[in-house]
Amino acid sequence: MPYDPRRPVFKPYIPADAVLPEFTLRALLMGVVLGMVFGASSLYLVLKVGLTVSASIPVAVIAITLFGLVKKAGGRDSSILENSITQTAGSAGESLAFGLGVTMPAILILGFDLEISRVMLVGVLGGLLGILMMIPMRRTMIVDQHHELKYPEGTACAEVLKAAATEPSRAAAGEVRIEGSHEAKLAKRRAQIIFGGFGLGLLYKVASISLKGWKDTSNFEFGAPLKAGSVGAEISPELLGVGYIIGPRIAFTMAAGGVLSYLLLIPMIKFFGDALTVPVAPGTMLIKDMTPNDIRSAYVLYIGAGAVAAGGLISLARALPTIWNGLKGGLAGVLSSRAAPLAAGLRTDQDIPIKWVVIGCLAIIAVISFATPLHMNFLGALLILVFGFLFSTVSSRLTGEVGSSSNPISGMAVATLLFTCLIFLAMGWTGGQYYVTALSVGAIVCIAASNAGTTSQDLKTGYLVGSTPRYQQYAILAGALASALILGPILLKLNDAGTVYVPAAQVAPGLTVDATKLTATGQLQGPQAASDHNTYKVWHKTDTVGGPAGKYFVAPDGTLAYLVDPGINGQHSTRPDGSEVKKYDAPKAVLMSYIIKGILDQQLPWTLVLFGVMIAVVLEMAGIGALTFSVGVYLPLVSTLPIAVGGAIRWLVDRRNNQLPQYASLNDEERQAAGDRSSGTLLASGYIAGGALAGIVIAITAGVLTDFDSKLSKWAEAANPFFAGASSDWLSLIPYAGIMFLLYWVGREKPQR
Repeated sequence: MPYDPRRPVFKPYIPADAVLPEFTLRALLMGVVLGMVFGASSLYLVLKVGLTVSASIPVAVIAITLFGLVKKAGGRDSSILENSITQTAGSAGESLAFGLGVTMPAILILGFDLEISRVMLVGVLGGLLGILMMIPMRRTMIVDQHHELKYPEGTACAEVLKAAATEPSRAAAGEVRIEGSHEAKLAKRRAQIIFGGFGLGLLYKVASISLKGWKDTSNFEFGAPLKAGSVGAEISPELLGVGYIIGPRIAFTMAAGGVLSYLLLIPMIKFFGDALTVPVAPGTMLIKDMTPNDIRSAYVLYIGAGAVAAGGLISLARALPTIWNGLKGGLAGVLSSRAAPLAAGLRTDQDIPIKWVVIGCLAIIAVISFATPLHMNFLGALLILVFGFLFSTVSSRLTGEVGSSSNPISGMAVATLLFTCLIFLAMGWTGGQYYVTALSVGAIVCIAASNAGTTSQDLKTGYLVGSTPRYQQYAILAGALASALILGPILLKLNDAGTVYVPAAQVAPGLTVDATKLTATGQLQGPQAASDHNTYKVWHKTDTVGGPAGKYFVAPDGTLAYLVDPGINGQHSTRPDGSEVKKYDAPKAVLMSYIIKGILDQQLPWTLVLFGVMIAVVLEMAGIGALTFSVGVYLPLVSTLPIAVGGAIRWLVDRRNNQLPQYASLNDEERQAAGDRSSGTLLASGYIAGGALAGIVIAITAGVLTDFDSKLSKWAEAANPFFAGASSDWLSLIPYAGIMFLLYWVGREKPQR
């Protein structure tokens, strides 16, 4: 929406003319370190289950706590603007981890080496590109559409920061809290609600998953006449909180897409395929032997990817006027000395100059074009520029509508890979080296889109609390760069730790190769390296004749010595000495590898993709926004249903509160705004923060304390009816009902006369 002089100018918590410490060294360093920590845990989670949790709110909570400890130790109190800088820098790690985790492991799955230089380059270039591309969009996405785009995690994070504002910050905001006054009591209660919700969300998630107190997902599968239909929900506090914040309309629309997948498409495929005696491509099993999740992975996932791609492109076309207005607003700062009419010369309206944004983007594209590890060419770099801009914009907008947790970044990566591989196919580029080029394009765009969404959330937080956008942009650039430099080595270490060197005689007996034609060399890594220090030639086998495809170590005489089974998506979990290793399934990376091989080998199920495109087209013809619905088709119903539950609670709360006397004179927009800052929204924000931070604890217990986790699992499976057993799905809903009822109860307001 363009600037409207009739609309009242928004006033942030800290006025633009206030002077407070903001871009300080301690705030930046703390944010960078926290970003690395959250990035590492998020990378572990995305490799295990293909999902991450938003880091913005947990970083803000931790920053507030740490700065509070510094004050108690005799240091200076922090300002809310310093906390905002820390939160901004610390949020970059999670979004980078997701982009890397869903794309880079596909290189291993495709049979190539996961080189450290390639991973680090992709992380650095994609992260910086997404941030730079979002900067010209800030005025349009954050300022002009402040009332339309909620940015739920960004709004929740701002509430966390304001609730914990220190005395100097409150004074700058003109907020006087006299001890015992109504304002002081209200501020104290708001803080108690947020941090109480944070503690409850944290304890709930840890008790459920780490301590095996109850199942974290309840699932119910139907029989005939709706055979293979299923309904399930990840009973987690953070998804419940997201649903409450984004509201019932968007939450129900997303869940409707999941209902289409799990209660129509999957049962329909089962019904028509149950009697077939041969597998239906791209599936490799008989449909009668498939579970609902098998059917989703083999067929519905492609339908969802097509719907997301089409919905995203339609949304992009609709947003083109908005994008153009944003570009004009950014260019105006260079071509004219006059500032935008909204906030002329104000601190809170200062971005990194557009000329540096352009120079930075061009420099990144130049590096991409000539970086040897990326196997890139000019066309690939051009595709990155085009798709990076398109999907960064879509990601920023979608994040504002449905939140980071529901933003289908992997769907955008799928769309990028689809178009890139189609172009490569038309050019005749189908060799193995183009697999890496296409994946590098998809990976950089995926990370750029992910970081653009995160940057939007952070800028929304800063807009609400009164931060300087330019300083926030510097902070997230620093956080992205630092996180990208460490996530690559961590990814390689996780892969090496789970790699098994399988004696070739077990999997490819008698197979030999001409070693003189091989140039690459390698050595064993990890525990097996202690018994074999030899250097071998490396052979990448692309077919299954005589043995499985994959990477092999070859002796000088041409005899195959080992099959190198990677820790990520590998098939062998036992070393020759009998020791067990932990493998990482990397489900999203598997999808990326299928798409690349499917198109360049001309095996992609285009019929399924076009089915998804038609779903999006039909919705648009009916006047329904396709993108949010398509997200639901793509995501598991267990992820969208709890969001709908949160939306339903918000509907019940708003319906009751709107009947109170204090709401009688308000219009619909004012009622919506009141609900957005209500006690229920504060508690939902706490749920999101607590559940997200619990992801760190879960990663530690599953990845480090393996013996403790294994013993707890055995105990729970044998003795805990809430975790295992015939009634566990129902019993696990009891604690979930408790946090649901609490959210409804806290959201209810008292009548005011």
